Amino acid sequence: MNINWFPGHMTKALRMMEKEIKVIDAVIYVLDARAPLSCVNPKLNEIARGKPVIYVLNKGDLVEKKDLDKWVKYFTKYDKNKKLISAAVGLNSTLSGSSKKIVALIKELLADKIENAKQKGINKIIRTMVVGVPNSGKSTLINNLAGRGKTATGDTPGVTRGKQWVTIENGIEILDTPGTLWGNLEDPNVAFNLALIGSINPDVLDAEELAFAFLEHLKAFASDAINKRYNILCKSTDETLKIFDEICEARKCVLKGGEYDYERCAKIIIDDFRTGKFGKIVLD
Repeated sequence: MNINWFPGHMTKALRMMEKEIKVIDAVIYVLDARAPLSCVNPKLNEIARGKPVIYVLNKGDLVEKKDLDKWVKYFTKYDKNKKLISAAVGLNSTLSGSSKKIVALIKELLADKIENAKQKGINKIIRTMVVGVPNSGKSTLINNLAGRGKTATGDTPGVTRGKQWVTIENGIEILDTPGTLWGNLEDPNVAFNLALIGSINPDVLDAEELAFAFLEHLKAFASDAINKRYNILCKSTDETLKIFDEICEARKCVLKGGEYDYERCAKIIIDDFRTGKFGKIVLD
């Protein structure tokens, strides 16, 4: 898919992050577990360079545990002395208390800095910055860490627009930042994945094209998931348009005169993926 969506507030957000990173001790990098690699923003990598990073594979309940464990292992790195230099954890930030392990990882990554401050009689306040693509669940994660609703959340990209500092009881200050993409989504697969998980404003998307591409992708390795969801009989060798038509029939997406309402059906298909109705699927 060819998508060009980079609103002005994202440019401002990236500039703000570049300024604030100077006082940040560690970066909490939130990824959607359904498309973790696609959520890695090269610009955010550049900003976070040199800082300890905790990769949070959020929405982990929407993927199989074996897949989640694989990606956690992928993002966890040690130096030659087997010291942790980047950590990763999978979770569902909508579950109360699920983020407690993040606090432990922050303290492990910053153990030397905390100890050095203690030796000088300083009670070190840890400052972290939460970054990620839109709609990855950053604000929900912060509210989970804080144990209360401190930041605005929503199911569409762009809810957080400015910076928000939140202090949690452990003496850790967290900076919430707006979800940011990068200026040029050159890889069509990355653009497709980000669009499907809801990281791109739906107003700039062609829902029919996105749903068609998803069915094309899904029928190749999980046609049974389509059949089970819509009570139809399709095969991996079927034309995708034929499958789309059958779903329109099954969901009664038919206009007056008998024409199929592909737009309404497309929105149903996309929503079914985002809410896990096809099962636990990793796009990357």
